Amino acid sequence: MMLKHGDIWRALDRLATIRNLSASGLAKAAGLDPTTFNRSKRSNEDGKFRWPSTESIAKVLEATGTTFGEFVSLVEGTDKSGGVVQRVPVIGYAQAGDSGYFDDAGYPVGSGWDELVFPNVGDPHAYSLEVMGDSMEPAYRDGDRLIVSPAASIRRGDRVVVKSRLGEVLAKQLLRETATRIELKSINPAHPDRTFLKEEVAWMARIMWASQ
Repeated sequence: MMLKHGDIWRALDRLATIRNLSASGLAKAAGLDPTTFNRSKRSNEDGKFRWPSTESIAKVLEATGTTFGEFVSLVEGTDKSGGVVQRVPVIGYAQAGDSGYFDDAGYPVGSGWDELVFPNVGDPHAYSLEVMGDSMEPAYRDGDRLIVSPAASIRRGDRVVVKSRLGEVLAKQLLRETATRIELKSINPAHPDRTFLKEEVAWMARIMWASQ
């Protein structure tokens, strides 16, 4: 598929939405002129579309902590029906540790949740986990909302949410997973790293984004 100007601009708009920013706010956060991503800057006077500069995109990715791969997923971020956003349930961190809120696969169950409109992440079971406390600083702070995908593949180095069979919920970085053990590195260095036997873990899901 040929990449079009609009694909990149829409990806920037989606990234701004994730960060609860306007296009101008995203540009300002990246140290750019606030008008850099305005609609008026997306085409020339003759109506010919313009590309955003690679420098401006690089600054946005650095400012928002977004990897290039994650940005590409926003460029391609449509589901089969063509939708670019989805509604994800918002689950409190304390609720996540209680029984009855997730099934055995780590999918949220029930109804009546608050919802967050978010760019489509390709997982209809994705949900938002609201951070509480300082255990995830400096990456995630109290009140931030993590977008978690139970269906996403997990690799070494990914940030994940893990729920133990005792009801403990942790947000960590996956150091190593073997046939018998899961080793996790704490995001906040003031908190200890953890190791679980596989049978001690109810589920593990990948953190896709943080809405800050």
